[in-house]
Amino acid sequence: MTDAPSLTLPDGLAVTGPVKERYDEILSPQALELIATLHRTLNARRLEALEAREKRVQQVADGHDLDFLEETRSIREDDSWQVAPLAPGLEDRRVEMTGPTDRKMTINALNSGAKAWLADQEDANTPLWENVIEGPLNLGDALDRTIDFTSAEGKAYTLRPDNELPTVIVRPRGWHLPEKHITVDGERTSGSLVDFALYITANGQKQIDKGKGPYFYLAKMESHLEARLWNDAFTIAQDFLGIPQGTIRATCLIETLPAAFEMEEILYELRDHSSGLNAGRWDYLFSVIKTYRTRGADFIVPDRNSVNMTVPFMRAYTELLVRTCHKRGASAIGGMAAFIPSKDEAVNEAAFQKVRDDKSREAGDGFDGSWVAHPGMVEACRETFTKTLGEQPNQIDKKREGVKVTAAQLLDVKSTPGQVTEEGLRNNIDVAMQYLRSWLQGRGAVGIHNLMEDAATAEISRSQIWQQLKNDVTLADTGEKVTKELVLGLVDKVIAGLPGESSDYDDAKATFLEVAVADDYANFLTLPAYERMP
Repeated sequence: MTDAPSLTLPDGLAVTGPVKERYDEILSPQALELIATLHRTLNARRLEALEAREKRVQQVADGHDLDFLEETRSIREDDSWQVAPLAPGLEDRRVEMTGPTDRKMTINALNSGAKAWLADQEDANTPLWENVIEGPLNLGDALDRTIDFTSAEGKAYTLRPDNELPTVIVRPRGWHLPEKHITVDGERTSGSLVDFALYITANGQKQIDKGKGPYFYLAKMESHLEARLWNDAFTIAQDFLGIPQGTIRATCLIETLPAAFEMEEILYELRDHSSGLNAGRWDYLFSVIKTYRTRGADFIVPDRNSVNMTVPFMRAYTELLVRTCHKRGASAIGGMAAFIPSKDEAVNEAAFQKVRDDKSREAGDGFDGSWVAHPGMVEACRETFTKTLGEQPNQIDKKREGVKVTAAQLLDVKSTPGQVTEEGLRNNIDVAMQYLRSWLQGRGAVGIHNLMEDAATAEISRSQIWQQLKNDVTLADTGEKVTKELVLGLVDKVIAGLPGESSDYDDAKATFLEVAVADDYANFLTLPAYERMP
């Protein structure tokens, strides 16, 4: 047995997670020093930003609607500024794979033929300690082309030798998530800054040497001040590592309702490091429910499966995103196609057509590319975007100057067709239970009902139930009022019909009830779930 490596720790920093073979390659003295520097410089501001989120939600609860900021009007009205030119490897993003950074997924994603890969340390991952460290370790092996994997069944996975690797874009955890296994001066560190520091110190120069750079997706921001925080982290890290300023590039997910009102300001704060915005549509739906959860009938979102991208408030959001990006010279990246090909050809045929229709709409609206969750969907997405793009790498020159989106349009939830039904309620419970069971076991990307689900789906599911309980919603198909007793009864019935033993879902059920039927709303289900992890 190989002895566990020892770590050289900066003063005041402690690592409490187990240090396994090769972990010292990621938990290097340089990485840990950068974590300590970022924490001491930025963590107080991060906590202030999280407090500002709470104040904003309370203002909405008190009847004050979100709106475009008056104090940043000059930024929006100044037509002279642009973000940095597109960086190498980010010019053509017509199809991007997404997925966690385990070894099998890393190989499959890099063999997929996609233009880019969102290597996910966030919603398609779980913050299990082993995932936090082995993610950047796997990415380093992939960049070195030394990565391999053999499944329990004996199937071997390797990178194709003639394959040009997709551009790797890493998604760190959101600002809200801590890293409990690394503390500085007795305080938990930020999961965002830990993921960022571990990746860039181990692999940033490798990316630069390959003619690209350390690129990131930034998740769940709610304001331009949070983008400024990231920009400062980038500036500190580039100076610390001796990397030229502007080498890092970031694509921001606009996946919260407050951020939709600050798109231009977010690009402006990151303008020297910006590569675009993404329509993180499932988390966006979660945020709409979350932000307006107490505001009554006008903001009750119908069954999740009935809310598509053509409903008024979602349409306004994506139209504004494309307009904003192209106005400022940035890429606009569309949403996820979560379908997983199956052995049922009839199911596949219908699903592939839905994906093509969705991607055709995005390409027609001016998006420069889009996401898929399975390698089997890469070609369908590529073909659809290529019909619009042709040989052009993107369509940033399509400015969409006629698009005018108002605050009222972004908030027009009441025009969404659909109803709240028992079938939808059961489906929310079903998906949440299956997902949470896997999440607590360390898997954040889970195939459920032919869809690749991540934490966003579970967040929507439990938030809809909380909203329905607190607003006395009546189910359209049964006439029953949504009560805690009804939900508890349905939870047990749904679990009884799921794969495995009912006891397999005990931790998932406890976590779900903690965030779905409690009197107080938990901002993220991943926070209490994380505390249940070792």
